Amino acid sequence: MTIKLKLELVSGQSLKGAPLELLSKGVPIARTVVDERGHAVFDAKPGAAELAVRVDRSILRTG
Repeated sequence: MTIKLKLELVSGQSLKGAPLELLSKGVPIARTVVDERGHAVFDAKPGAAELAVRVDRSILRTG
């Protein structure tokens, strides 16, 4: 199954390169990166479940 998203920020900032995770029951089931137009595409196995999307913060630096 292919899930397509278009992400836009009100501030006009770009999300290009932002890593995203598709979650099912809080567990990552697919990952992708936002392209230069704000599009993100997930490929996941078909099934019935509630899904959520989050930014994969593992690449963020702390300190």
